[in-house]
Amino acid sequence: MVSTLVIVLLILFAVGAVPAWPYSREWGYYPSGLLGLLLVIMIVLALTGRL
Repeated sequence: MVSTLVIVLLILFAVGAVPAWPYSREWGYYPSGLLGLLLVIMIVLALTGRL
């Protein structure tokens, strides 16, 4: 249940990090860098069995 919620949230964050809208193009790589960090943390937690 929790892992499904986390996967849905990661997908929503991925869509939100895409600089497709004019106001978000100025953000640079910060949203996608944070998303990458969260993705690495989730992969590590999934591999260790804590997710």
